[in-house]
Amino acid sequence: MSDTLLPETSKSAIISFALKTGFDVVKITDPYGLEKNAGFFTKYLKQSFHGDMKWMEEKADRRKSPLTLWPEVKSIIMVGMNYGPGENPLDFLANKNIGNISVYARGRDYHDVVKKRLKQIARYIHQEYKAEVKVFVDTAPVLEKPLAAKAGLGWQGKHTNLVSRDFGSWLFIGSIFTTLKISPDSNEPDHCGTCRSCLDICPTNAFPGPYQLDARRCISYLTIEYKGHIDEEFRAAMGNRIYGCDDCLSVCPWNKYALRTKEHSFLPRSELKYPKLLELAQLDEPSFREIFSGSPIKRIGRDFFIRNVIIAIGNSGNKSSLPLLKEKLTEKSPHIRAMAIWALKRLTNEDEFNHIKNKCAKSEHDPDVLKEWR
Repeated sequence: MSDTLLPETSKSAIISFALKTGFDVVKITDPYGLEKNAGFFTKYLKQSFHGDMKWMEEKADRRKSPLTLWPEVKSIIMVGMNYGPGENPLDFLANKNIGNISVYARGRDYHDVVKKRLKQIARYIHQEYKAEVKVFVDTAPVLEKPLAAKAGLGWQGKHTNLVSRDFGSWLFIGSIFTTLKISPDSNEPDHCGTCRSCLDICPTNAFPGPYQLDARRCISYLTIEYKGHIDEEFRAAMGNRIYGCDDCLSVCPWNKYALRTKEHSFLPRSELKYPKLLELAQLDEPSFREIFSGSPIKRIGRDFFIRNVIIAIGNSGNKSSLPLLKEKLTEKSPHIRAMAIWALKRLTNEDEFNHIKNKCAKSEHDPDVLKEWR
């Protein structure tokens, strides 16, 4: 492909086509100038803020620059799709008997929706301009948020997530790498000012400072990425959050300009909007796969999802859950058994708990689970 700059009329045609496929904002950038962001990412890894997300380490070098990922890339089309909720997600935290699921996971898996539309745009570009294209949605080693900010979709707020003046905190991001040379758009300046609402609201103090996130303390990481026994320090703070956390997103003042998504795929499924904890806790493997078919929740697996639900039950104050929690003491997964013990300890007095302990602890052999009985 030549280095000839694409005419502005053709750039406008690409943007228009992308908007027609269902994206709400489309901007163009180039693959240069991300050295500073790559440095931040390297520091992030050295501080072990990524926790057990080893995949970040394994492909760290490829994230340093889009040119490392694909040397032929000349322009990057950054797109955003609004998934704004119709209600304030913070309102869901008050009902302790329902499970609070992050807004992005209440509808269809955005990876599938966004990637399908990106491929439509990629085909159009390839057919119309005979250019090479590659599409990426979240899972590739791409510094998507810095690229989105560089392109002008928004800016990275103090919580490290993208913020848009038009859509607030609620944009899914996708990117199209191409060999076309397209004039880049201007970046979006940081408009956070002195506000620190997102930092102050975090239930687990996951922000060491502005623009820094220690994922090891983040409820989204703990409930989605972490495949272990969640430390007792964080359990009460999780409240009824069973998959992700939207607190730092929801409190952002820029959400006053956000609109509810018009994309039907992102509207909350009825069974995921107000799911009852006691019903979720009874899901077996087949029923878990059925209810979360087409949902990103399916990826974490039934056992770790139930682990999260049991913690929420422990925070609910609902003593009617005691029979169910006793049943969970015989679950195959040690992560579920451990959290069932913790929840029982929270919902019973000392005599009641000791009675259960004397009856059940003798059959336990997993050392991590035994720690919970002490």
